[in-house]
Amino acid sequence: MSVEWRELRLPADICAVAEERFGQSFGCLEDLLAFVLRELLRDEARQLDQSEQRIVEERLRELGYI
Repeated sequence: MSVEWRELRLPADICAVAEERFGQSFGCLEDLLAFVLRELLRDEARQLDQSEQRIVEERLRELGYI
């Protein structure tokens, strides 16, 4: 499976600080950004799951099951 890549433009000062702060944990800035974006997307999916769970619980309450 091949991965498609996109180029992004970011302010150099932000890149420099991120590389300095997280450079030892990540091989490169691209790896850091990929990690951060994956985490944000995972958190968003988790929030949607919690929201759906609340809706189901509310419906069950309305039906008298809870």
